[in-house]
Amino acid sequence: MKILKSLILSAAAVALLGAVPAQAADLPCKTAKLIVPWKPGGGTAVIFNIFEKLINEAGANPRIQVVTVPGQGGNKGAKEAAKSKPDGCTLFAIHQSAITSFLNGRIKFQFDNFETVALLTSTPDIVGAAKDVPWNTLADLKTAAKAAPGTIPTGATFGSTSQFMWLLLEELTGMKFKYVPFDGTRERMTALLSGAIKLGTLNVASGRKYLEGGDLKAFAIADDKRSKHLPNLPTLKELGIDMVYALKRGIVVPKGTPKAAIEHWSQVFKKAAENPALIKQMDAKGTEVKWVGPADYRAWAQKTFDDHKKVAVKIGMYKGK
Repeated sequence: MKILKSLILSAAAVALLGAVPAQAADLPCKTAKLIVPWKPGGGTAVIFNIFEKLINEAGANPRIQVVTVPGQGGNKGAKEAAKSKPDGCTLFAIHQSAITSFLNGRIKFQFDNFETVALLTSTPDIVGAAKDVPWNTLADLKTAAKAAPGTIPTGATFGSTSQFMWLLLEELTGMKFKYVPFDGTRERMTALLSGAIKLGTLNVASGRKYLEGGDLKAFAIADDKRSKHLPNLPTLKELGIDMVYALKRGIVVPKGTPKAAIEHWSQVFKKAAENPALIKQMDAKGTEVKWVGPADYRAWAQKTFDDHKKVAVKIGMYKGK
């Protein structure tokens, strides 16, 4: 009985150690820095502040601390993260802007300069419009855009995800838009609400109250399924356009970070992504939580880069190989 009891206790200890990856990684810091390369209060900062809170409350070791490094359309923070010591103590919040910034020549690296840790959230784009436009459906918009190509004022930050959504839509439908530059989402939204531009991307969090109040219009959501918050808004796929475009936020670390550290953080964020409180808060923002591990995240990043590169090459934006 003593031998059996000893074996049971040993097995329990092994199981317990296996459930605590923090000890195995042996990271050289008490608090890891999570660089968010956009302003405090923005969508990405808010999302990772929620992750930070729940991860720390769960007793993660090391803890994490969100540090916002805004500037250069996210590239200032990307540069700081890329040159950080690869010891597992610096994390970087990233999405497709890393790809678009590379393709438009604003930065010399993208996902290939980092190790992928975990893909976490998906916030789908909505094809939005000013309330005074004469079109009520995507079919109406398509007819108008083809009748007068390159004339409908469409707000976008040039070379960013807010433009690439429209560029990919052009590629699939034959529509052509007239792009009007804006520094960020807030400025573009102001112009859309005033009618200074006629088209612009929205998401559930930024556009829902304006759509429900009749201050803006929407023609489709670029997702696999309808949003439960906007159930009457069809998907592009329902309307015959095989396109999904969502801002996919995840975590990467500097190139050369040890595999043990990568696995540690991957599991920390996996646990957070399964937290019902986090899922509820993200759902309220129209954001889906779906954890994807390091290898599959790398494969997604490569395919996404290839898809964006095709469009960038076609319009003459990307001059590289």
